[in-house]
Amino acid sequence: MKDKFYQYIQNLQDQICSGLEAVDGVATFREDLWQRPEGGGGRTRVIENGQVFEKGGVNISAVHGKLPDTMQKMFGVGEADFFACGLSLVIHPKNPMVPTVHANWRYFEMYDTSTELSTGSRKVINSWFGGGQDLTPYYLFEEDAIHFHQTCKNACDKHNAEFYPKYKKQCDAYFWNAHRKEARGIGGLFFDYCKATEEMAMEDWYHFVTEVGNSFLQAYVPIVERRKELPYTEVQRNWQEIRRGRYVEFNLVHDKGTLFGLKTNGRIESILMSLPPHVQWVYDHHPEVGSEEEKLIKVLENPIDWIVE
Repeated sequence: MKDKFYQYIQNLQDQICSGLEAVDGVATFREDLWQRPEGGGGRTRVIENGQVFEKGGVNISAVHGKLPDTMQKMFGVGEADFFACGLSLVIHPKNPMVPTVHANWRYFEMYDTSTELSTGSRKVINSWFGGGQDLTPYYLFEEDAIHFHQTCKNACDKHNAEFYPKYKKQCDAYFWNAHRKEARGIGGLFFDYCKATEEMAMEDWYHFVTEVGNSFLQAYVPIVERRKELPYTEVQRNWQEIRRGRYVEFNLVHDKGTLFGLKTNGRIESILMSLPPHVQWVYDHHPEVGSEEEKLIKVLENPIDWIVE
C-alpha cells in the first residue's frame, strides 16, 4: 500500500503543478530534492512571484525510521518504527479576490520493531490514511464556496453519503483558530486515522482518498479563473495581508502537520513553505461595520453549511 500510494502522490504532484502553471501563465515551479538523515526525503516544488500566484508549494515526502519519543507519547505506543508519505500544498494568490487553498493527502504505517517477516520487512501493527482540502477566502463569493464544497461532496458521495457531512464538520472543527474564536477559512474536508474496518478495507480508503485528491484541481481552478482578473484596491490588499496573519497563526500554533514535520526532523524550508510572503499584524484591527470584510468575519465566527439538500 505504501508503495502504491507514494506512486500516486508523485503523479498527483505532476498533475497539480502543471494545472497551476497553466492558470498562472508566467511562473513555473522550482524543484528541490531533499534527504532526511534519519531516513527518507522528499520533492519540494515552489512557485513564486507569478502573474496569479504570489507564492505556493506542492510538496511530497516519504520518511521513515524510529518513531520519535514525542510521537510515541502522542500515539500511546512504545518503541516503534514508522513510514509516512504524503502530498501537502498551499497556494497564496496575489489578488485578494482569489482565495488561498490548502490540501493534504497522507498515509502512515507503524511497525513492530521486535518482529521481522520472512520477506525481510517489518510487521505492520497500525496504518491509516488522512487528508482533506480547504479554502481560505479574503472576500466571500458564495458561488465559489458552494462550488468548492459541492466538488468535495461529489467526491465523497461516490464512496459513502455520510462522508461529506462528517468530514465537513471535522474540517470546521480542526481549522478553528481557538485563540481568535474564528475559523481559518470556509472549510472543506478533513479526515484522519482512516483505518480498516468491516465496512472499509485499506484498499477502499485508498480509493476514497485518491478520489478526493483527483478532485482538487476541479474544486479550485474554476474559482481562480473567475476571480484572478478582478480589480482590487490597496485597502483590499492590506485586508488580505491582515487575514494572512491569521493563517500564519493557525499553522504555527495549532497545525498537526507542522508539528509532525518539526518533531520528525523534516526539512524546515518545506515545512514552512505554507507561510505567505507578505503579511501584517495590525493592533486590534476590526473591519468596518457593514463592509464586505465584516461579512467574511461573521461567516468565520459561525461556520455555515454551503450545500443545502
